Amino acid sequence: MIYDIRHVTTYEYESAVSFARCSLRLEPLSGDGQELISHSVDIRPRPSERTARRDFFGTLTESVVIDTQHRHLRIDSRSRVKLMRTPPERDAPCASWESVRDDAFEATSLGPSSPIGYVFASALVPVLQPVTDYAAASFKAETGIVAGAADLMRRIRNEFKYDPKATVISTPLREVFDNRHGVCQDFAHVMIAGLRGLGLPAAYVSGYLRTIPPEGEKQLQGADATHAWVSLWCGEALGWIGFDPTNDLVVGNDHIILGMGRDFSDVSPVDGIIVGSPKQKLGVAVDVVLVE
Repeated sequence: MIYDIRHVTTYEYESAVSFARCSLRLEPLSGDGQELISHSVDIRPRPSERTARRDFFGTLTESVVIDTQHRHLRIDSRSRVKLMRTPPERDAPCASWESVRDDAFEATSLGPSSPIGYVFASALVPVLQPVTDYAAASFKAETGIVAGAADLMRRIRNEFKYDPKATVISTPLREVFDNRHGVCQDFAHVMIAGLRGLGLPAAYVSGYLRTIPPEGEKQLQGADATHAWVSLWCGEALGWIGFDPTNDLVVGNDHIILGMGRDFSDVSPVDGIIVGSPKQKLGVAVDVVLVE
């Protein structure tokens, strides 16, 4: 399957901005059943500096500087990717979660794909006993790692309410868990916290999800959005498997990966600083179109 993705981020400032420095993580990854075919980013006003590097996790991070006075900033990212994934069945025979946990702690590599880097608490994902206890209900003794993770994401999908007005990125995980309201990044963080509390390696994934309009209706431009889900290391045989607790889906060929890290702070698509305006209005529009 081949997709064209357009991701447009706009900022409108109350007063003129004299300087902006942004970090962009907008290039989809190659790997994990995904191949990047092409990618470009157009920025207006044009930056005076653009530099790019791969971060520790392998995500392309582009740093841009804009020193032209402006009231509007537009970042237009366009990509084409090919997906070739075969996700496992939820009840597929696999290693027990206890053996995966033990194997993770015996890892000798400290590279970005090593499970040991995703076992411990991170900036936005503390390990909390109530969240660990919640996750433990899905991981009885000798439960297969895939079956346990699938059950946990099913429970989050059924027991948490999607509510864009309930949280912001700074809302503490404990508050999200207690209130059972939030958005995809919150549900991913809750699932990651529960898995890590059990000693299982879990990563945060930023990307896109193709949405399918109701039968007979056209896809609306900008109707898709950035998305977040969980990648769980399921042992040497299976490697990293994606689980989407917002939609109760094992990740397949409708999920496009931008980046993977310990939590949202590692893979925010666009962030940065500005000088000059006390208020701003952010707009994000994403189109994910199946080409073939």
